[in-house]
Amino acid sequence: MAARGRCPECGSAALLEDALYAQQQLVCAACGCVLAEGLLTTTYSDEGQLREVAYSQSTGQKEQLNRCEQRGIRRVQDLCKVLRLPSVFEGTAVSYFQRALQHPSFRLVSLEKKELLVGCCVLATCRQHNWPLTLGTICSLLYAKQELVTSVYLSLQKELRISVPALSLSDLVKTHLNSFRLFQHTEDIPVPFVEDKETMLARTMQVVELASETWLVTGRHPIPIVTAAAFLSWQSLQPSTRLTCTFTQFCKAAGVDLPPPARLRLKELYDVLLRMAAELAWLKVLNLDKKTVVKYIGDLLQHRIFLLENAFCAADVEEQQRAAQAEDSSSNPPAAAGTAADKGCPSEGKQKAVGSRRPLLPPCLLHPRKRLRTAALSASDAAVTGDDPISDSEIEQYLRGPEEIRAFRRAKVWQ
Repeated sequence: MAARGRCPECGSAALLEDALYAQQQLVCAACGCVLAEGLLTTTYSDEGQLREVAYSQSTGQKEQLNRCEQRGIRRVQDLCKVLRLPSVFEGTAVSYFQRALQHPSFRLVSLEKKELLVGCCVLATCRQHNWPLTLGTICSLLYAKQELVTSVYLSLQKELRISVPALSLSDLVKTHLNSFRLFQHTEDIPVPFVEDKETMLARTMQVVELASETWLVTGRHPIPIVTAAAFLSWQSLQPSTRLTCTFTQFCKAAGVDLPPPARLRLKELYDVLLRMAAELAWLKVLNLDKKTVVKYIGDLLQHRIFLLENAFCAADVEEQQRAAQAEDSSSNPPAAAGTAADKGCPSEGKQKAVGSRRPLLPPCLLHPRKRLRTAALSASDAAVTGDDPISDSEIEQYLRGPEEIRAFRRAKVWQ
């Protein structure tokens, strides 16, 4: 049955009224466009209340979220509320979670990884908005291992192509110190252990910067370094009452875990402070050790640039010159070496190098690993010299230019 009007898509006047499953529709016979649709009831509640719903709004057209996605969205929202994140973060994290569930890489993963996917979406959102949130915080909230959370987080960045900036060291120090319980007096924390938060944060930042300038941070996990720097800063603010406190007691009072590499990082910081103290005029006369040097951390940090240049740059130059002299002595004959020493060239070069200040070098350049010895060649490999004649069957395997091909053909004809 034809109807009046024209199709808005193709402009055809061939419009028909078609009853599809007892639902009246106005359809264009030329292009198949549905101009209007009737109404039908889809649920028992709608039928009981005599309500009519369009097919495009019915349950057959609009799929509801499955139970796993609904539960994951609620977990994302709850995690954002626990962390007290802004409402904008919640929407972004939910969108990342929905995209991840639709991706083939996360569709058939285990339920445990889907739970971790919730925290990874929140972590990626916080990093994009420069919100200081660490991976360790997510692991503690989800009761998960750090290795597994890291693998899911890296997979999320790769599959969804999420650009996540790295967390700066200053933000990491602030976030890690916020979890310390040393800034308010409680029954578990003695009064001498309580410290002002801003003062300890400023001192810890200076110690971490010192560690970064001496190549103690590069290529290493930052949490053990920050923990060791916080311990030294906390001791240096009140050394008379806190020097007897051990590293383990400090972490227990602060309510943080003691990472295994933190003791090694603490020892390296002690070595740096002792080398700097040996260059300070009023500390040279004192017999300092790793306990007493903590009292003078404030002075060492105040003159940090000057002390680093004197304690490390000059030593680096001397070590490089010793290595260069060793190479020269091994390559040059002894007579030539003696002539150079008589002329005074090495001493002049040494004074010139020590006088020129330059930044510290990483330990891998100062103490490079020895090259591995090459394995001895076998008898068959040693017999190959490259001068052996090439057979005609083997020469066909080599690539040749047009001139070589013509010359080879002429040589064959002459034979």
